[in-house]
Amino acid sequence: MTRTTHPAHPTVARLLLVVFMPFAGGYFLSYLFRSTNAVIAPQLIAEIGLDAGDLGLLTSTYFLAFAGFQLPLGLLLDRYGPRRVQSVLLLSAALGATLFALGDSLVALAVARGFIGLGVAGGLMASFKAITLWFPKQRWPLINGCFMAIGGLGAVAATRPLEMALHVTDWRGVFLGLAVVTVLVALTIRLAVPERPIHGAGDTLGEQLAGLKRVFADLLFWRVAPLTVTTMAANLAIQGLWAGPWLRDVGGMDIEGAADALLWLAAAMTVGFVVTGMIADRCTRRGIPLSRVILVLTTLFMASQAVIVFELAPTSVLPWVAFGLLANGAALVYPLLNGHFPLALSGRASTGLNTLAFFGAFAGQYLMGAAIDLWEPLATGGYRPEAYQAVFGGILALQILSLLWYALAGAGRPSGHQEDTGV
Repeated sequence: MTRTTHPAHPTVARLLLVVFMPFAGGYFLSYLFRSTNAVIAPQLIAEIGLDAGDLGLLTSTYFLAFAGFQLPLGLLLDRYGPRRVQSVLLLSAALGATLFALGDSLVALAVARGFIGLGVAGGLMASFKAITLWFPKQRWPLINGCFMAIGGLGAVAATRPLEMALHVTDWRGVFLGLAVVTVLVALTIRLAVPERPIHGAGDTLGEQLAGLKRVFADLLFWRVAPLTVTTMAANLAIQGLWAGPWLRDVGGMDIEGAADALLWLAAAMTVGFVVTGMIADRCTRRGIPLSRVILVLTTLFMASQAVIVFELAPTSVLPWVAFGLLANGAALVYPLLNGHFPLALSGRASTGLNTLAFFGAFAGQYLMGAAIDLWEPLATGGYRPEAYQAVFGGILALQILSLLWYALAGAGRPSGHQEDTGV
């Protein structure tokens, strides 16, 4: 039996209030949890005694748990709906935040961060499912972009505001506070969001797995997957952790200066989410395929990384602003896939791709730290600029290869093909 507390067809204003905003609170927390270690890394290194590899492993356990739950998440979303699934998952994040605040070793902190990653694993995918259930199909790219901007605000909160909070309490106090807020958001989603009948909710497990197989057998899925995995891995690994150390070791900034630069990066990313959605919305209305918009935006994103890799302006924040503005291009793949597959498969399509993307983020964040450790650290305790250049350059090279595959795999397709419409 489904709830009927709200009208079958609420107004857009009501949808924004009772669907968009509660899920946005969960996604805000997802990005905040994801990005905290870029600022608290010095405290973790000093108090727990971590090296670059340890820090990369600790931070990336979030992505490991996050990615490992994506396929079950897709099945759960398509069967039980986003309201019930997301409200339960966030309680795991609250538990993880509490354990992180109490942790005193690498293992304890890694386990706690794993619980956080599991708890926020539905932050974006549950929200995308809710958007596909409640909002008009032709507005998905714009709504998704505006929604992801809320995540950008979470990244903003994890920069200078977080650094300022550390003057009032320590990182343990911050995580205890986050645990309380996470419980409140879970309750809001459970009590405020209306229920809607789910297509395919009565499918057997075998039928659900057959739908998942259909997703992974699709040619469009494998055309976009490498580009999505490599660009999102670069964005999540760099913005979520390695941008902060780079700004200190290569850009020569102190802790406060690096926090300010990260604030600019996160603010630019927030604006970029909305702008990217607006560009996609405008282009598709004019008949420009969404697949072409993705190609242009990801190319520009890679160009911004090249400026950072080759240290063309190491003391300037402008390359990082460009990085943030352009980071969301590959995320347009999600509305592209949701328009390509039937609505009943939308959860499995999104989480299938997200599984690959976040395993890539886990590997990227951990391996970047392990690779940086191959160079002797500086006498001041930082890492060598040539280490960053090699590691950042390596992940950029992978993105370029995936971009070539994306372009070549789509060459020669009819312009009216479903995958090129994006809706």
